[in-house]
Amino acid sequence: MNLLIYNIKGLVQAENHPRKIVAGADMAKLPVINDSWLLIKDDKIASFGPMDTLPELENAEKIDASGKFVFPSYIDPHTHLVFAGSREHEFVMRIKGATYQDIAAAGGGILNSAANLAQTSEDELFESAQKRLFEVIRSGTGAIEIKSGYGLSVESELKMLRVIKRLKETSPIPVKATFLGAHAIPFIYKDNRELYIREIIDEMLPVIKKEGLADYIDVFCDKGFFTPVETDVILKAGIECGLKPRIHANELDYSGGIQVGVANNALSVDHLEFTGDKEIELLMKSDTMPILLPSTAFFLNLHYPPARKMIEAGLPIALASDYNPGSSPSGNMNFVMSLACLYLKMTPEEAINAATINSALALELSDSLGSISPGKTANLFITEPMDDYSFIPYSFGTNRIETVILNGKVF
Repeated sequence: MNLLIYNIKGLVQAENHPRKIVAGADMAKLPVINDSWLLIKDDKIASFGPMDTLPELENAEKIDASGKFVFPSYIDPHTHLVFAGSREHEFVMRIKGATYQDIAAAGGGILNSAANLAQTSEDELFESAQKRLFEVIRSGTGAIEIKSGYGLSVESELKMLRVIKRLKETSPIPVKATFLGAHAIPFIYKDNRELYIREIIDEMLPVIKKEGLADYIDVFCDKGFFTPVETDVILKAGIECGLKPRIHANELDYSGGIQVGVANNALSVDHLEFTGDKEIELLMKSDTMPILLPSTAFFLNLHYPPARKMIEAGLPIALASDYNPGSSPSGNMNFVMSLACLYLKMTPEEAINAATINSALALELSDSLGSISPGKTANLFITEPMDDYSFIPYSFGTNRIETVILNGKVF
């Protein structure tokens, strides 16, 4: 089937020779074809151009996009989409002055989510996660990463990963699975951390490898969670099982997470609220993608990562939602871009590049997604009528997406 979108006010991220990464000053450059058309054949982008080159097609479904912009779908490279229950009572505790660490020490936070998940069936987890998946699709996400990490036991971690596998098999968008058994130390192991780490390595990883339950391995390397030495041991065990590393790093302090991530050739280091000159210099010498999660800093009232300093040093940046019940209960990438512009001081062009091309690279999806290019999968969206693409981050809190197209078909 052919689908022709015409009279497009602006075709965003349209490239015949697509970039796989955008870094430094180039992040401010965004290719846009004004007054244009886009042809989709089956599930792939076929061609595009200005309206004065519009092809004559009789056997094609047609969409008039007058006054509207067409974007490639967002790629969300860091979420915890599978979870049981909500944590609004912790939200109230923070309003009253409790810190993230206070809540965790009292058995809340990740440990609270783990307790809820242990009592929830696989089918219930799947149904709730599938609803969230469709929710983020409607707000423009066209590929997503989902982590385990709310199990914190052999049985529950594997249950989470099997739910993610079911989502992979049924989702209309690509799903990448990350094993995050090292998300926190379970309460029963608080006096014997090594025993839980051995459980991750000796009992969880072999099953994950045998059943093909994950693409990546992640560790929460931060103050009060896992040390760089522990992180290194866990990552290396995951790598031996064929999992590629990514890291929760430097959200709460200068944790050494960036250093251990780069040392293990991690695909990404994520959060990065605490990032100084040494960390930036190290990232500049690596292929590790910095992923920033501004909605987490917003919701937890943390200081924001130094995005401007990172970009001005020449680094690339990707953006993600961190959708989870405790620190970022939203997967709306439009809002993430608004926060990136408002609090990370990124321009709309930088934010769009960070949510598409760079985030696609962070999930190893550059060949099929991240830009509007011939041969790539036709995952994209059409906005409401608007004067400029910057209206999306400007009009925070409102979904300005009118039509979502996945695999060449209107969703």
